[in-house]
Amino acid sequence: MLGSTGSIGRNALEVIQASRGRLRATVLSAHTSIDLLAKQAHQCRPQYVVVTDLDAAKRLDPHILPEGCELLSGPDAVVDAVRNPAVELVLAAIVGSAGLRGTWAALEAGKMVALANKETLVVADPRVMALAQQQGTPMIPVDSEHSALFQALKSGRHREVRRLVLTASGGPFRRHDREQLAQVTVSDALAHPTWKMGPKITVDLATMMNKALEIIEARWLFDLPSEKIDVVVHPQSIVHSLVEFVDGSLIAQLSPPDMKLPIQYALTFPERREGIAPRLDLKHAFCLEFEPPDEERFPALRLGREVASAGGSAGAVLNAANEAAVAGFLAGELAFTDIVPTCRRVLESHDFDACPSLERLMQLDRWARLEVSRWVCT
Repeated sequence: MLGSTGSIGRNALEVIQASRGRLRATVLSAHTSIDLLAKQAHQCRPQYVVVTDLDAAKRLDPHILPEGCELLSGPDAVVDAVRNPAVELVLAAIVGSAGLRGTWAALEAGKMVALANKETLVVADPRVMALAQQQGTPMIPVDSEHSALFQALKSGRHREVRRLVLTASGGPFRRHDREQLAQVTVSDALAHPTWKMGPKITVDLATMMNKALEIIEARWLFDLPSEKIDVVVHPQSIVHSLVEFVDGSLIAQLSPPDMKLPIQYALTFPERREGIAPRLDLKHAFCLEFEPPDEERFPALRLGREVASAGGSAGAVLNAANEAAVAGFLAGELAFTDIVPTCRRVLESHDFDACPSLERLMQLDRWARLEVSRWVCT
């Protein structure tokens, strides 16, 4: 489990603990949250815990870990851990481009991957899918939207798909006008009405950049052009996404907004088992609303389609620029309404590479972050 102390990791451990021994966490990894990691180690007694930040690893006393649990440290330790023969499936839940390395190593080792890190496909686009196909390794999406699409697509053949429809809650500012958006504070942006996630993802939900990244992910994960991927605002977050087939049928996956369901589906695939996620109560009336997104107020969506269409180095630059811009906003150095325009300026100023190597992608990742920092400081 790469990223066990994050929101996805914590939910996944609940799923594992409720599985009555059918699932077992062999490896847990964290970056700096060593106290929570140690607590998790005592809860599920893995073979290994990995702390990728070396300074944080020095602060974790290995003697406080349960008997039989070994501490590994440094970014290379993730690669070693996923190659362990005892590991059958890797839950890739490290936030941001940092998650690419572990996912790539898992695929190279022939491990099944439950992908909760959309940035892996945003940054490395078809290379990741090509590696999975080459290795014959299933990659099951964990994002609620992509899990819904993955399930709904089983209702027809690839050539019968007319379009994919990603649903978006609309975030806390769905009804804000431009003047109101210009006044958004960090605390405003972190108060999402539906989902409880980490600060970076929560800001992405507010700017709808998360949906832009999901468009890019869906383009590569399901091998469909960007013009066949749409977004609809659905504030209840019950319909997690839809597939429209050529005959006009719309197939959707519905459930209350809780990540334990898509996590369990990925961990137990291809089986379905009794789970602990809440269920829809159809004995009580409720309404489902849908409306088109306003791309003038939320320009990230247009940017996401452009990057999905361009491919190449565009995804890596957009992702890195967004991570740096969100960090600038959270630090009070950048206005909320400047996040997406900053990403666009960095994207347009980079030297586009249609077929970059992974090394080149990492170089562009570093360049984009520095570029954002330079602009924010000036």
